Amino acid sequence: MKHERIALHDGRDDVTLTTYVLDDSPELLDGRARPAVLILPGGAYMGCSDREAEPVALAFAALGYHAFVLRYSVYGAGGPLDWNVDARAMEPRAHSVFPNPLIDVALAMKHIRSRAAEWLVDADRIAVAGFSAGGHNAGMYGTRWHDALVTEAVDATPDELRPAALIMGYALSDYRFQHARLDAMPPAERAVREMAAVAYFGEIDPAPELLDAASPALHVSAQTPPTFLWHTVADALVPVEHSLRFASACAAHGVPFELHAFEAGQHGLSLATRATASAEPMIDDDAAHWVPLAAAWLAKRFSVELPAAMPWD
Repeated sequence: MKHERIALHDGRDDVTLTTYVLDDSPELLDGRARPAVLILPGGAYMGCSDREAEPVALAFAALGYHAFVLRYSVYGAGGPLDWNVDARAMEPRAHSVFPNPLIDVALAMKHIRSRAAEWLVDADRIAVAGFSAGGHNAGMYGTRWHDALVTEAVDATPDELRPAALIMGYALSDYRFQHARLDAMPPAERAVREMAAVAYFGEIDPAPELLDAASPALHVSAQTPPTFLWHTVADALVPVEHSLRFASACAAHGVPFELHAFEAGQHGLSLATRATASAEPMIDDDAAHWVPLAAAWLAKRFSVELPAAMPWD
């Protein structure tokens, strides 16, 4: 495996692309390219969760995909986080506000494509997978990758940035819907949402136009790639309605999608197994089925054609 960490901005070490590139072998694909998955961890745009980074990359690598983890621009810039801070005491930080995290995804995609021949990546079959805030960022990329806002920022053509598929886990998709229910949220969940707003918008109460601009469900179009969504109905931080709204938008625009809503399970399950759990509530045997379900869904689009017979037959 080729494992390296690549800084995507000159003079910054907080935005990085970590590679999990599978080695080639005559016993495997023998010089043929593999599809890839670009993984965006969550963390409320305050940080990037380790639980939704390397363990997820290794899970996809075990399925035969090259995997990449993007640590995009977040409020904490890779440093320690204080989750007990009052959002009203937070000073906005320009590097983490919209659209900068979105632009980082485009930089990562451009870099992967630029080295596709070296890494034996099938540049036309790169999925973007994200969780929570990372799922929101994936949704933003999946619906805005072709916009001048993105292409001009990274000096690329839309074809250089096109994702082949999206995987969105317990992702926020409609900020106006989320913002409207802040008063009804339990205090702990509301505090996280307010911190995330300062991190991503620079303020607790963004203008409706800004909320709409950053709502992936409102930007789904025929250009949006096939999408796999999963969520838990019990999620108190990012309600399941976000996945339902994105799925509904996909249906309205003829975008292929698959949606799985598991009855139980808290927010932030990642793989929902012991591989990503720091406490028992992070394990859910039902929700853990999202991985084989996503694998089967991806295989319909990303399966590498193999010879019909063994080499010695």
